[in-house]
Amino acid sequence: MKILIVEDEKPNADRLKRLLRELRPQVEVVAVLECIADTVEWFSANPCPDLMLMDVRLSDGLSFEILEREPIRCPIIFTTAYDEYAVRAFKHNSVDYLLKPVEKEELSAALDKLGSQQAHVLDESTLEGLMNFFQPKKFRKRFLLPYKDGYKSILVQDVIYFYSEWKITRAHLSDGNEEVIPLTMEELEQQLDPTVFFRANRQFILCVDAIGQVHNYFNGKLKVDVKNNPELEVIISREKAPMFKNWLNY
Repeated sequence: MKILIVEDEKPNADRLKRLLRELRPQVEVVAVLECIADTVEWFSANPCPDLMLMDVRLSDGLSFEILEREPIRCPIIFTTAYDEYAVRAFKHNSVDYLLKPVEKEELSAALDKLGSQQAHVLDESTLEGLMNFFQPKKFRKRFLLPYKDGYKSILVQDVIYFYSEWKITRAHLSDGNEEVIPLTMEELEQQLDPTVFFRANRQFILCVDAIGQVHNYFNGKLKVDVKNNPELEVIISREKAPMFKNWLNY
């Protein structure tokens, strides 16, 4: 089996190659490409592989654009760092999908599944739906909160972190004040820019500007120091640690 990897983050590409070697020693990774332009050029000079592992968001746009330009007739396993909403979109359209960081067991199951099926080719309507789903979103910029006999506006850019306590969501601001936010952490996670905010765990959503020192913690976890709040320590689980490091490194 000849496999093409389209992934613009080297750690993720290296992880996929390692997992493939462990799961299917006989496969050949024919190329690792980082962008839409390089992938389109590769297909113009090479035969279609037996399988593609392709990230959704690349440095020059959404990888679905490759499928608009090239008549690709091989199975595709998409990978992305997006959450369960993305899973629903892919599953609804019957496209194979893996959440980053890709786990060995999940990749193995996907390879087994594809081995028993004919190649799935996205039709025009399905491709358009996926393109629309992953287009850049407009993220929340402010909150309008009750204040005395009226309201006041709080800017998202002034929030250092959000946290949940006793089912109440609060925003800790750069001036040290805190405000109650009438949203759940799950709702906030969907409305905030994921390049700026990271859901560290069930209790905390951190702004990238709030992160101080990051320490290795026991059992593969990470411990994060929050700037200007030395008493606060936020723990990142072993499962989320690779995603957190990729987020900080991009």
